[in-house]
Amino acid sequence: MSTAHRGHGARQLTEPVGRGLTRSWAVSDVMFETRTDFQHLLIGRTAQGISLFCDGERQSTEATQLTYHEALMVPPMLLAERVRRVLIVGSSEGVASQLAVAEGAEVVDHVDIDRVAVRACAEHLPYGYTPAELAAAERGDGPIRVHYRDGWEFLAAAEPGYDVIVIDLPDENDDPAAQHNRLYGKEFLDRCTALLALGGVVSSQAGCPTMWRDDTLITAWHRFTEAFGTVVYYGSDEHEWAFLSGRAEPGEPDLEANLKKAGYRPETIDALALRGNTVPPLRVRASDRPRRGA
Repeated sequence: MSTAHRGHGARQLTEPVGRGLTRSWAVSDVMFETRTDFQHLLIGRTAQGISLFCDGERQSTEATQLTYHEALMVPPMLLAERVRRVLIVGSSEGVASQLAVAEGAEVVDHVDIDRVAVRACAEHLPYGYTPAELAAAERGDGPIRVHYRDGWEFLAAAEPGYDVIVIDLPDENDDPAAQHNRLYGKEFLDRCTALLALGGVVSSQAGCPTMWRDDTLITAWHRFTEAFGTVVYYGSDEHEWAFLSGRAEPGEPDLEANLKKAGYRPETIDALALRGNTVPPLRVRASDRPRRGA
C-alpha cells in the first residue's frame, strides 16, 4: 500500500544524470509524495513549473513537457502508414495518449503498471489527463482506454493491428532489480513488432545523446537497426532526450511531407527541426561500423 503526503514545503532534490554527475532541483512546494508499489513519486513546484519526479529522476515539467512529448510522439506518427490504433506503454501523464487522439487515432490503449502514479498525475499536473478525462479512460468511455497492467503481460494477450506502439518509461539502466528494464530488451521489442499492422511503427524513449551517458542510446540504436528495415532517430534540440522509431518495411520516409498532411500540428517541431534532429550523433552512427563492415 502507498501512503500519500501533501504540502511538505520546500525540498532540495539531487538527481543522478550520469556516472559521477548529479544536478540539484529546488522544489519550493511538495504537492504530493508517496512510495507506490513500484516507485517513489514526487510532484512539486520547481523553476520549471509543476514537475514530476520518479525515484528521484525528473520525468516531466510544466515548462518542457510538450517539447518532450512531441519529440516522443510526432516522429513515429509521421513515419506510420496510418494512425488509427495506438498502444502506449508507460507515459503516466497521459499527454502521449492525447497527442495520438489529436492525430486522429480512433483507439488508444494506454498501459501503465502504476495506478497510483497515473491518478496522482491527473490530480496534480496541469498537463495530461484531468481527473474527469482519466475516469472516462478507465471506463473505456472514448478513444482512450487506460489499463493498469504490466506491459509485458498486456502484450502477451493483445490483439495485433496497432499502427503505432510507443514505449515511454524511465531510462534503461544497469540495475538488475529495475523491473522496467525488461521492457527495453530485444524480446519485448519483438513482441511489439509482432503486434504491428502493415506499415506500423514501434517507438521508444532511447536515452540521452550526451557523450557521458549515451550507453543506453547506443544499445537501443543497435536493437532497432537490427530489428527494423527503417529506423528514424529524433534527438530533441531543446531537451536532453533521444527517441527511436522503427518500421519493418525498408524505405526513405519523407517526414517533412507527412508533417504537412498531419492532423496534429506540433508546437515544438517543424520541417527544419525534422531535417536536423533526425541525424544521429556521430558516436552513435560510428558504434556499429565494425558490426556492419563499414
